[in-house]
Formats: sequence, structure tokens, C-alpha cells
Amino acid sequence: MRHSHIAIIGAPLDLGAGRRGVDMGPSAVRIANLNRRLAELGYQPEDLGNVAVVQRETHAEGDPKARYLHAITEICTRLAEMVADAMAAGKFPLVLGGDHSAAVGTVSGVSKHFRARHEKLGLIWIDAHTDMNTPATSPSGNVHGMPLACCIGLGPPELTSIFGYSPKVDPANVALVGIRSVDQKERDIVQQSGVHAFTMRDIDERGMRSVIKQAIDVAASGTAGFHVSLDMDAVDPREAPGVGTPVRGGITYREAHLAMETLGDTGRLTSMEVVEVNPVIDEANRTAILAVELVMSAMGKRIL
Repeated sequence: MRHSHIAIIGAPLDLGAGRRGVDMGPSAVRIANLNRRLAELGYQPEDLGNVAVVQRETHAEGDPKARYLHAITEICTRLAEMVADAMAAGKFPLVLGGDHSAAVGTVSGVSKHFRARHEKLGLIWIDAHTDMNTPATSPSGNVHGMPLACCIGLGPPELTSIFGYSPKVDPANVALVGIRSVDQKERDIVQQSGVHAFTMRDIDERGMRSVIKQAIDVAASGTAGFHVSLDMDAVDPREAPGVGTPVRGGITYREAHLAMETLGDTGRLTSMEVVEVNPVIDEANRTAILAVELVMSAMGKRIL
């Protein structure tokens, strides 16, 4: 879905994470020349600024099984409205996180747009983690470990019911790519949910090309297109050291670009977000620079 206008929306949210610093992720990605590079590809980027986010020091964390849930719900609802408005105006939403709990807002906004047109949305979730905990299973209570569960209707009702309906995406149209760190109780949720999970072993054995093509088949089947949610911790920490929760043994630099190029080739990409960039622990903004490179590949940049 080639849109000439790209609506860039920052979501400097860190309430869902345990480690601080990802709230500076949107600034780090902008500093890495995101807008200029999109313009060089022929797009008209329009930076809508950041969704309003509260500081954790000003709010009580609330239920330890879902910390800051009320504030996160308010932020995700505002983000969802911004995304839905951008799509209604014919723009491609590109959301910059922040922790991955922001994805509940992004996906809700995209889903609302297609629901009004009586169409379905697919979802490709690229991550080291499955993000399918619930308050009952989460060992930490950090909501950034729950957003995919929320998108398929399994999370806290406050988040699953944004815009008054659930799920936002049919699990049958959800593909998880690159996972390698799953909590014990989370395994059962993933296996029983109906989502299609592709682990790092699948990528090792079959190669990224085979895996990402199958993920596209899952997300594109019977849908208007698919949203891509890219957690930078999917990439190996040797290439992306500045992430919220790094896990060794991840996607390589070239595998990541191949995945993004293949997704872009389909013409079915409806929207995108890049999350969990943490400049506090990064090296000379390497991770944000890579994030911009991967966005460029998804948006059509090619070697020749």
C-alpha cells in the first residue's frame, strides 16, 4: 500500500517497562534522520509529534500484576485515535516507541480504520519475546510483556476493549517472528491462542526468506493488509545493543533487512511501528540508526 504521505507519531512511553530509557527512543530515531531519509525515498513525511505521556514519578504504579495499567490505557487510547485519524486522512502511520505496550494503541487505531470498512487486519510481530503474558501469568507485572495478548483479546479488559470491541486482530492472522525468550506460563497461552509462532530455530533451519514468506501468508490471508510491529530486540544485540530487553542469538543484520524488504515488496503493508530503542544503553545511537535503516527497507529502499 504505497502512500505518499507518512504520519510519524512518537509514543515516548516507558510505563510498561522495567528498565528506564525507552521513552527517549522516538527522539533517538528522529535524530538518526528518519524524516530526511523518508523524503529521499519520495515520501512526504509529516511529523505529528508525540502522543501525550505522563511520567511514572507522577503516578502510582497500581496493581503490581499490571503496573501503571490505567495510565497506559489512557495513553494507548490517545495514540489509537491519532493513528485512526491519520489513516482516515490517507496517511501511512509510522509509530516510534517507547516500550512495546504502545502497540496496543497502534494496532487498535489501525484495526478501527479497517473495521469501519468491514475489513480485517493482519499482524506481523517481530520480537525476541512473544509479549503474550497476562496479569495472571506475568512474572514482572510489566505491561510491555502483554501487548500482543491484548491485541488478540486476552489481556486486561482496559486495554483489550479500546473502542469498545475485542479482539483487534484475529489470532489466525497473527504471525510472531524471531522469538527466543518465552516465560514458562506464557508458553501455554501462545500454543493455545491460534497465533502462528516462528522461533529463531525456524529461522536457523529454514532461513529468513521461507519464514517471512509464510508469516506474510498468515497475515495477508483474507485481510486488507497487515501491520508490522518491530521490536528492535528481535535483532541480535551485537547489531542492536540499545534495546529494552536484549536477548542473545537474534536476527542478523542481513536477515533483518531481508525481512523488511520482503514485507515491503508485498504492497500489503498498512502501517508500522518500531519500539524498544533505548539510547541510554546504546552505542553512539547504533540501534536507532539501524531502526531507520530497517524502516527504509520496509518502505521500498533497495540496493539497486
